[in-house]
Amino acid sequence: MIMQGVYTALVTPFRNGKVDYTALEVLLEKQIAGKVAGVVPVGTTGESPTLSTSEHIEVIARTAEIVNGRCQVIAGSGANSTEEAIYLTLEAKAAGADASLQVTPYYNKPTQEGIYRHFSVIAEKSALPVVLYNVPGRAGVPIAVETIARLASNPLMAAVKEAGGSVDRVSAIKDCCDITVLSGDDYLTLPMLSVGAAGVISVASNIIPGELSEMVELALEGNFKAAMVLHRKYYPLFRDLFIESNPIPVKAAMGITGDITPEYRLPLCELSAAHHNALLETLKKCGIVAQ
Repeated sequence: MIMQGVYTALVTPFRNGKVDYTALEVLLEKQIAGKVAGVVPVGTTGESPTLSTSEHIEVIARTAEIVNGRCQVIAGSGANSTEEAIYLTLEAKAAGADASLQVTPYYNKPTQEGIYRHFSVIAEKSALPVVLYNVPGRAGVPIAVETIARLASNPLMAAVKEAGGSVDRVSAIKDCCDITVLSGDDYLTLPMLSVGAAGVISVASNIIPGELSEMVELALEGNFKAAMVLHRKYYPLFRDLFIESNPIPVKAAMGITGDITPEYRLPLCELSAAHHNALLETLKKCGIVAQ
C-alpha cells in the first residue's frame, strides 16, 4: 500500500451529545476538495476514547461510504488490549477501511517484545495494512526504532506515524528499514519531509486541507523554498492547535470557522476563554477568518 501526502486526523463532530453525521459528511467533502491523500477517522483527534464501540464502528463505516474510494481511509482501531484492537480492526475492514492506525498500547506499558507481538498479531488476524503510531507522550512507551525495523519485514506494515517530537527518528528509521514514515505533528511536517518522510497525519488539515496538501506536494517535489512560505504562514496555527489538549483547540477553531458545533465529551471540555481569544487571533493572523 502506497502512502504519501496529507492524511487528515478527523475530528468527530457531536451535536446534542450524539455524533453529527451531517457535519461529518460536510467535513469529508471539504477534505476531498482539498485533495488530501486520505482521512483518519476515530483516532485521538476523533475522541475515540469517548465513543461507544458501536459509534466507533459506525463512524468508520459512514466515512468509508461517503468517501467511496475518492481517498484512502485509515481507520483508528487501536487499543491497549490486543483482542479489542483485533476486533475493531476486523470491523473496520468489513466497513471498507483501506488500513488501520494502531497506537502503541497505552497505560499498561508493554515491553518492546510485547509491542512487536501486539502489532504482528493484529496484522495477521486482520490481513489489513497497519500504520504504526508512535506517540510516547500519550502511550507512555515508544516503539523503539529496532522494533519498527523488525515489524517492517511484514508487508502489512504500511507506515509509521511519528509523533514523538523527533526529526532524528525519521533518519534513524530510514537508516535501518524502508518503511514509510508520516509526520504526526504538523509543525514538524516540513523538517521531517526534508529527511525522508512521505507525508503527515494532520490535525490542522481539518481546517486547511488544500493549503497543507499544497505544502506537502511542493516539498515532495523538492521545492522547499515555496513549501517554507506556507509552513511559516501557518506555523502559528500548527502551534496553537495544541494550546490545550488535542482535539480541544481544533474543534474550537472549527467552531469559529463554522465547520462544526464545538462540542466535546467529558473528560474533554471547551477551550478556556483566554485560549479561545488567542486562537481567534491566530486564525485571523493566518488569514483563515476575517480580521
